[in-house]
Amino acid sequence: EIHHWYTKFMRECPSGQLCLHEFKHVLDLHGLTPEANSYVEQVFHTFDMNKDGFIDFLEFIAAINLVIRGKIDQKLKWYFKLYDADGNGCIDKKELLSIF
Repeated sequence: EIHHWYTKFMRECPSGQLCLHEFKHVLDLHGLTPEANSYVEQVFHTFDMNKDGFIDFLEFIAAINLVIRGKIDQKLKWYFKLYDADGNGCIDKKELLSIF
């Protein structure tokens, strides 16, 4: 199964590193509202665990594994990290409003 994902990833991203623009292209996300675009960017940055501006295959497979097989506590931690936009460890009123 991992070989399947690797083949797909490398077909879509031969450089082995997926940038934000390519991430949107792979997911066919064009013409987004500013709010939706902001959310997609936050998802991308959450998947970019080493914060180098790219999603490599290991980050990609970790994200897929979390979504498909992750336990509820792992998923909740990921969602918390996603919505903690400023990364301060708290979800403040502004971040909470963006969820709604």
